[in-house]
Amino acid sequence: MKTILVPVDFSDATPKIIAAARELAEAFRSRIVLLHVVEPEPAFVGFEPGPESVRVAIAGDFHKEHQQLEKLKASLADFDVLALQIQGGIAEKILHEAEQQNADVIVIGSHGHGALHHLLVGSVTSNVLRNANRRVLVVPTKTAA
Repeated sequence: MKTILVPVDFSDATPKIIAAARELAEAFRSRIVLLHVVEPEPAFVGFEPGPESVRVAIAGDFHKEHQQLEKLKASLADFDVLALQIQGGIAEKILHEAEQQNADVIVIGSHGHGALHHLLVGSVTSNVLRNANRRVLVVPTKTAA
């Protein structure tokens, strides 16, 4: 197991996902690829690239998330780590980067939303599980009550 792809969203689930990836990387001396996917910029009807104020706000969010990703990378300083922040559809980009990075496994979290949420919104993890052509380790991130 040479490469582990670890999609992160900076939610409360991230530390558990990183801990699982760390265990695998230690056991197999693997390279870790941290991946943060940023949703595409919303399309605004009647505007070419979107209003300036919205573009500035989005750029600020991108910068903040990039800093969070770099902090996460620094916390894994004992490992060979590549940190990527890309824009696009989340599940599609995870699967694309797994292919690009030749990942042996994708370590992803399960946020534990209910059936109604999955019906209305869907699930990135479910989409990745259905479409991945490599191993996927799903880390349960729901805390026991």
